[in-house]
Amino acid sequence: MSQQRPSHAYHWKLGDTGPAVAEIRFKLTLLGLLPETPPTRPGGRVIPSAEALFDVEVDAAIRHFQQQRGLTTDGIVGPETYRHLNEARWRLGDRVLTYIPSNMVVGDDVAHLQQRLLDMGFTPGRVDGIYGAVTAQAVSEFQRNMGLHPDGTLGPTTFVVLERLSRTVVGGAPHVMRETEMLRHSGPALSGKVIVIDPGHGADDHGVLSADGLSEAALVWDITGRLEGRLTALGVRTYLTRTLDSDPDETERARFANQTGADLMISLHLEGHANPEIGGVASYYFGDESRGRWSHTGKQFAGLVQRELVARCGLGDLRSHARSWTLLRSTRMPCVRLELGYLTNADDAARLRSPEIRAQAVEAIAVAVQRVYLPPEDDSPTGMLHLPHALA
Repeated sequence: MSQQRPSHAYHWKLGDTGPAVAEIRFKLTLLGLLPETPPTRPGGRVIPSAEALFDVEVDAAIRHFQQQRGLTTDGIVGPETYRHLNEARWRLGDRVLTYIPSNMVVGDDVAHLQQRLLDMGFTPGRVDGIYGAVTAQAVSEFQRNMGLHPDGTLGPTTFVVLERLSRTVVGGAPHVMRETEMLRHSGPALSGKVIVIDPGHGADDHGVLSADGLSEAALVWDITGRLEGRLTALGVRTYLTRTLDSDPDETERARFANQTGADLMISLHLEGHANPEIGGVASYYFGDESRGRWSHTGKQFAGLVQRELVARCGLGDLRSHARSWTLLRSTRMPCVRLELGYLTNADDAARLRSPEIRAQAVEAIAVAVQRVYLPPEDDSPTGMLHLPHALA
């Protein structure tokens, strides 16, 4: 999968040794994914950290952790997995939580706080584990309600009051109700909506290549241009996260998208695999459904665009999936990543070479955008909705 560019600083896998592996083993032990007894040599002597081994036990534990957290389950401790290992160790009350714009606090304790506030009727934003401005405002509102100084910081006093309170909302999914209401209030018209389009890779990073040298970056750039034109004709204001000759990382792309105040973000990619038989289209939205955290609008849009692409382009259906990748997690608007086929699959590559198929893919995405905002009574079955080519 063409998810992240490689990193030399964070890239450990089966067979690696050294102090960094010892740190990974320690973190997995803290999370209960490895036994507390340290590995030993025959005779009982503890293996020093400089010789710690990324063995099959560590590989299995990492894969289990990745699956739990909505990450790519590859057994490799890259930047995303390493970041999540650090975040997972924090429990609510372990540290003071405060909003620092230049260096936001991130961790499982923040996600727990956000969920508690959401259950009590406050609005901390998405349960993403990032202590941003919206979460700080929700803490301030909670403090005002409790007669505390509203400084937006979860310190010892605020934490004690929070712990003493039982949940005022039990069961259900408050974030779903809020997002549904926001969609309803935004209205069905696409005119005036703001959408960020994120063409993957760029510049010297060509992404996946087909057998004859067709590049992922070039194809998604072509699709991006077509989609930008199609949405603009419908009255949508669009922004692109990169130019033809630039390749910002996912954090930079998310930061740019957040500055636009967009309603939706669409990230476009293609796939590759060592097995040439594997092909099809897949969509991804922010979420960790095992812990009840997901973007409701993102999940809805991912499902709609997935079905439209399969119906209109004849691509195999690899379905929609929740993931907690940086781009999906860090954007304040719903963001969906589309993998529009496998360049390593002959049938997918042939389809993607066709301008007609790429035009159909663009129409499928535009139709899915419209369907997100339509009330159920005005929606159409998959593959049946047709949009005007220009505003009247």
